[in-house]
Amino acid sequence: MFLIFYYTFIMKVHVFEDTESLSEFASNELFELLRHKPGAVICLASGDSLKRTCELFVQKVRGEKINLSEFTFIGLDEWVGIAPNIKGSCRNDFEKRIFEPISLSPAQYHLFDALSDNPEKECRDMDNYIKEKGGIDLMIVGIGMNGHIGFNEPGTDHTLLSHVVGLDETTVSIGQKYFTQAVSLKKGITLGLAYLMGSKKVFLLAHGIKKSGVIKKAVEGAVSNSFPASIMQHHKNGFILVDKEAGSLLAKKIIQQ
Repeated sequence: MFLIFYYTFIMKVHVFEDTESLSEFASNELFELLRHKPGAVICLASGDSLKRTCELFVQKVRGEKINLSEFTFIGLDEWVGIAPNIKGSCRNDFEKRIFEPISLSPAQYHLFDALSDNPEKECRDMDNYIKEKGGIDLMIVGIGMNGHIGFNEPGTDHTLLSHVVGLDETTVSIGQKYFTQAVSLKKGITLGLAYLMGSKKVFLLAHGIKKSGVIKKAVEGAVSNSFPASIMQHHKNGFILVDKEAGSLLAKKIIQQ
């Protein structure tokens, strides 16, 4: 049985002309945070939604020197059992998009080890690491077709910290697109939604007409763990950033100008 909660709608929704302007905004927010708070803790998702944001962020870093030696990068999630060097792993995404382009020191990032023989310890280690760092300043995530954020699948308890989860059929099916050959995807390891709600600021990004239905449900539907992204509705500093296509089904009254 799924729980349904009702909360005051407090997040903000911004609709951009296209994916490029959306990504420009998100990358600039990340860049400016690190400019003004060099020791910030950031958490990013991998996958398609943030690809252009990462590219533009790297361009900004290369174009204008800022201190990148103090910030901490947290990886949102990982496919359990997938080696880090395989194209399609979250770690591989992070290395190609962020770590290598800006020469980030390994001491500055903390990711889940997908091949660990003790994934529960991986979760505890991540929780301790984030606690030691004082929490997350900015989290930038996408949204799955089943409403998941990270691998917080439908039915996931909103109060969980880092945890291991069996993957939903939708996630397994769509997840194959990230790999060059068929892989076995059964479990994920992820930061829980408690971290999303505890982050000082959160951006949820979506683009394209295929995401219009899930964005409408996340923004206008009941807050329920049957659709995890709906929890964004009561994040006091949460922002839904969508292009015109992804936001095409939203009621105009909820959109911030």
